[in-house]
Amino acid sequence: MPAGGKPTVRSRRFGRRMQRHRVEAGFDQSQAAEFIHGSRSKISRMEDGITTAKPAEVLLLLDRYGVTDESERGHLVWLAKNSNHRGWWLNFPELSEGYRNHISLEDDATSIREWQTVLIPGLLQTAKYAECTTMAGPDYMSPDEVAQLVKVREGRQAKIGEGGTSYAVIIWEPVVTNSLVPRDVHLEQLKRLLEVGKRQNVSIQVLPLSAGVKAGMTYPFSSFSFDGQPNVEAVAIDNLRGASILEGADDLAAYAHAFDQLRSAALAPDASARLIRSALRSGKEDE
Repeated sequence: MPAGGKPTVRSRRFGRRMQRHRVEAGFDQSQAAEFIHGSRSKISRMEDGITTAKPAEVLLLLDRYGVTDESERGHLVWLAKNSNHRGWWLNFPELSEGYRNHISLEDDATSIREWQTVLIPGLLQTAKYAECTTMAGPDYMSPDEVAQLVKVREGRQAKIGEGGTSYAVIIWEPVVTNSLVPRDVHLEQLKRLLEVGKRQNVSIQVLPLSAGVKAGMTYPFSSFSFDGQPNVEAVAIDNLRGASILEGADDLAAYAHAFDQLRSAALAPDASARLIRSALRSGKEDE
């Protein structure tokens, strides 16, 4: 059971997928409960992410639901076992619940798509850039607190660096061309973008100013897909306290569509790299 009976990102994902399989098989919750000699309340709590089920119960339900795909069965068992898994980010108690949920999604995702309009995305930031932008936040933080949050951002980047996740990001042009941090920090950050953009699992695109109002169509967000599937299963929207997580079907469809529109209007990765190199050269000339 999730800690304190409170749903976690993983337990909610587990519950939604089990509910989908049940509905597709044509069973109601009472019928599903009979399969595992439980109560309708147990199935309801499981599908709401409040509790999970034992691996044997998961497999029995999937048998009755006619789910034979071994990858799907294995992943649902994994989610059931790990719904309350203690991730590395829980060693940082100062993180907000929304931020912890965001990191949990990143850690599980096989595909991340992100749109940023103000700052270089956290998954691409250098330590110095992360330090500068963290210190510029609305709340006072001690040097130790800033250092802890920089460590968190570096920890988030590990899976991207290891190639465990496909990462596609679109950045608005002013983020690249305008220095919101000390110039040397900005130039170092541009170099990092060019380096990371060469990785096979990373795609960096810049939305040019010529795209007009397209940049204002939505606030910054990240969307997440799992198990190698293209469909978006969660969206995180940046806010002052960390992130808000959206999981409703209509929300997911809207943000998937928004990202596709932004990607179509953005420069291709090669052209984006040329723009970043140009901004880097201009910055050096101004020193």
